[in-house]
Amino acid sequence: MRIAVVAANGRVAQKVIKEALNRGFDVTAFGRGAENKTVASNYVQKDIMDLTKADLAGYDAVVDGFGAWKDEEQPMHVKTSQYLCDLLSGTDTRLLVVGGAGSLYVNKEHTVQVYQGADFPKAFLPLAKAQGKELDELRKRNDVKWTFISPAGEFQADGERTGKYILAGEELTLNSRGESIISYADYAIAMVDEMEKGNHIQQRISVVRA
Repeated sequence: MRIAVVAANGRVAQKVIKEALNRGFDVTAFGRGAENKTVASNYVQKDIMDLTKADLAGYDAVVDGFGAWKDEEQPMHVKTSQYLCDLLSGTDTRLLVVGGAGSLYVNKEHTVQVYQGADFPKAFLPLAKAQGKELDELRKRNDVKWTFISPAGEFQADGERTGKYILAGEELTLNSRGESIISYADYAIAMVDEMEKGNHIQQRISVVRA
């Protein structure tokens, strides 16, 4: 497969690139900074909002690894993913978005989301709301083959690569030990598996450590 990863210097994106390269994928990394922090040999310095249709033409999949932490930057989650949608509109290129866990539902009726809970950390509330809105806007795009992949509640940057995960859907899912946890490395496995299989077009899925 031939894939492009944008915001490639992000820590999740770096794991996805490594996993894809290990499977023999042809990977191009796009990053805003001059330094290539990824293991991809093909690196293009370019901000997401400066990408063109020509830049992303011919790829089987594009990975949106954008992430922001400052409150004033949160609207960029919607802005960047919608911009990528516009570039990929009407093509067969898939868009896989690194999502968040805050927008997962905690009831079968899908009326209450994780971030609405009384014990949800206030520090992460702006991010959770922003990525929830990002997903809402993606749901309106029938012209793009998008997939939004949410991690478990505890997303471990330096967690173990176990090679195993549970593929879930819209609801916060616990493993047999009652945990909602996944490492960046195992999340990357799930994302690359989804690239290969393509079973969840225009859907949100989630992953948790098995």
